[in-house]
Amino acid sequence: RSSDLNMAALARLRLALSTAPLARNLRPGSARAHAHPPAAASAAFLGRRHYSSEAKGDEDLRVHYLEGEEQGIVVLGINRPNSRNAISRSLVKTMMKTLDSLKTDKKVRTVILRSEVPGIFCAGADLKERAKMHPSEVGPFVAKARAVMNDLADLPMPSIAVLDGAALGGGLEMALACDIIVAASSAKMGLVETKLAIIPGAGGTQRLPRAIGVALAKELIFSARAIDGEEAKAIGLVSHVVEQNDTGDAAYMKAIALAREFISQGPVAVRMAKLAINQGIEVDIATGLDRKS
Repeated sequence: RSSDLNMAALARLRLALSTAPLARNLRPGSARAHAHPPAAASAAFLGRRHYSSEAKGDEDLRVHYLEGEEQGIVVLGINRPNSRNAISRSLVKTMMKTLDSLKTDKKVRTVILRSEVPGIFCAGADLKERAKMHPSEVGPFVAKARAVMNDLADLPMPSIAVLDGAALGGGLEMALACDIIVAASSAKMGLVETKLAIIPGAGGTQRLPRAIGVALAKELIFSARAIDGEEAKAIGLVSHVVEQNDTGDAAYMKAIALAREFISQGPVAVRMAKLAINQGIEVDIATGLDRKS
């Protein structure tokens, strides 16, 4: 018993030492975390976040406007710990409202979408909630979820999805709606709906083939296979893969570094470049060049 107590004390000391360098390295004006921590168990996960203002928005989706050298970056944090960040009617409604506000805000230069729950990005649709829906409610809910993904894809500024944990079903569809995906090597991802005898309904059948090619997309959807970050990088599903760190936010730290590169460029040029790419990729090159001009 004495040995167990000593081991517990040693673990607490190691945790304190691991977070101390971060506290020393924070500079005046740099971003600090002021969001309300969801639970003591995730304190270490929260510790390295670069949040600089009080979280805004609904508890299901926390909105953080970064400051200092990261001003212009907005972090959207999905926060449904009791349901593994599953997509509910409440989350869809909140996301629609938030995205509608962000798309017209000229001060927003880059949007980062991440989880505030350790180990999970989004587990897909909230099946417990869906089981309670009347059959006539399911179709409209799926349509609204698809509309949210389209709103995310249509944001005029760059968007980065952060996968420090699993992204399954609708969770991966949400990530695919972002311009760039950054993942931890340990993160699992896949469109697994065929296991439930349904198909991806929020854009996955269209966005996955555009990301990795038709044959590979069919293979992953037909098999309902989940892959890790390393394999996802190898097939072009994610842009960057990083080894996970002790605090579980390695992909987020990489996303912050990318966003800092983006916000240092001309904001109008970045928005116009995104528009030209998004519109041009759907047409032949001659039409795309005409639209660019």
